[in-house]
Amino acid sequence: MLKGLTFKKSSCRNCYKCISHCPVKAIRISGNQAHIIDDECILCGRCFVICPQNAKRVEDGTEKARVLLAEGGPVIVSLAPSFIANFEGVGIESMRAALKKLGFADVEETAIGATIVKREYERILREDGKDVVITSCCQSINLLIQKYFPSLIEYLADVKSPMQAHCVDIKRRIPGAKTVFIGPCIAKKDEAAYYEGMVDAVLTFDELQKWLDSAGITLEKGVKEEPNSRARFFPTTGGILKTMEPNINGYTYMATDGVNDCMIALKDIERGNIHKCFIEMSACEGSCIGGPVMANRSPISGYIAVDKFAGEKDFEVEQPDSLSLRKHFIMMEREAKMPTEMEIMAAMRQMGKFKASDELDCGFCGYDTCREKAIAICQGKADSSMCLPFLKDKAESFSDTIVKNTPSGFIVLNEDLEVQRVNGRARKIMNIRSESDVLGEPVVRILDPTVFMTVKNTGRSVHDKKVYLAEYNKSVEQTVVYDRDSHLLIGIMRDITEEEAEREKKESISRQTVEVADKVVEKQMRIVQEIASLLGETAAETKIALSKLKESIGDE
Repeated sequence: MLKGLTFKKSSCRNCYKCISHCPVKAIRISGNQAHIIDDECILCGRCFVICPQNAKRVEDGTEKARVLLAEGGPVIVSLAPSFIANFEGVGIESMRAALKKLGFADVEETAIGATIVKREYERILREDGKDVVITSCCQSINLLIQKYFPSLIEYLADVKSPMQAHCVDIKRRIPGAKTVFIGPCIAKKDEAAYYEGMVDAVLTFDELQKWLDSAGITLEKGVKEEPNSRARFFPTTGGILKTMEPNINGYTYMATDGVNDCMIALKDIERGNIHKCFIEMSACEGSCIGGPVMANRSPISGYIAVDKFAGEKDFEVEQPDSLSLRKHFIMMEREAKMPTEMEIMAAMRQMGKFKASDELDCGFCGYDTCREKAIAICQGKADSSMCLPFLKDKAESFSDTIVKNTPSGFIVLNEDLEVQRVNGRARKIMNIRSESDVLGEPVVRILDPTVFMTVKNTGRSVHDKKVYLAEYNKSVEQTVVYDRDSHLLIGIMRDITEEEAEREKKESISRQTVEVADKVVEKQMRIVQEIASLLGETAAETKIALSKLKESIGDE
């Protein structure tokens, strides 16, 4: 299990920035959450530095250091030489005084171990006859070679790091001592845990500062000169080379920093392009003074601070024998295997990449190319939903399907009343041959802009307003909405030309029917009047006849 760095799940916001900045893509996305892949991570700390949500958590070694102090034996601090760049204006004497207040027995500079290591490097160049020698001070570079360039392990200088060499030296000189390394590096936590028995605990400068703050201890300003301290240059780019004897056996000395540049150099070595070379490699840009937990990560001001603090001679040390400084490196296999071409193509299709023109290589997902992303999908590190163009195309395709198949015409304008979009139904209403004929043009070319101007100025939408488009001989129900968030005006037109024609036809028939009915009624009324007149005369005669009959019957 890799030591040093974890993710805080509640803070991750699925931004993929950590993937983008991780030089070895050792991050897996699952459930919209980032996870570090232990067997691929080199603990360079880039994800920790760039995370906008502070979702990365460095494993705190403070409690372990407190336990060591509570056990009662002497606990000695090995203080990384980059401290002078982190704690501005604070020298080793001030650091020693403050740390003793926390309970540490003493504080020494890791630069003492650096002196031991650089002397062993010089011996290797003089005696071992290696073609290429790569420094092994940086644990992240060691992990990079062990995991990603195993064929180059033979070129790694098989020497303990300055931290290890110093802590072993402390324990040799002070029986029963425990050691705590304090520095700017996350990877040192893993190195201490992997190589047991040398370093008992590791703190970052940030953890130390918090501990001092909680104890109410203030670091006093003041730096004392020390001529025997050239190894203090170790945390700067080229600093190791600066401390070494020049031109040993014709070796070319080189320094490179930053994981990406180091990987370029390693690939050059793999191809056989580099020979008779001693190469100082640092994962952090600017070397250790650019470490992920440095309070001040400026390589310029950091170098100036180190340069003023460093002396011109070596520390006086008792050089151990080479065997005791030996460090064994092994290949570290990664679980993720390269997928087949067929699997990669299947993953590409999941992302909507069917031809070369679909591969935008935009980098939004964190991977440099769509192919790299497809490989990550096959390896279970990513999913197709991380592709912004794919999601955008999918969403647009869905909305396009709706817009294209709706029976209404759609026209979208920007705030300058220029046409941004017009669907097929709207083009049919306005006799527009192609959308490209009007895109970007003022709407006045095709429609009366008055209603759009009114809606924009008042902010009040218009709904289902009947409008006759004389130039197109079309009648529509027009709705216009202003979306302030997107700064767009959306016009919806429902063609009611046939409905209007049918309505007018019915109205015409109704008018004709009414006219005919009026004539019929008028004629019928005349007939009724004539009939009534005739009926009136007949009824009178009948009434007279019946009266006479009644009278005659009554008489009888």
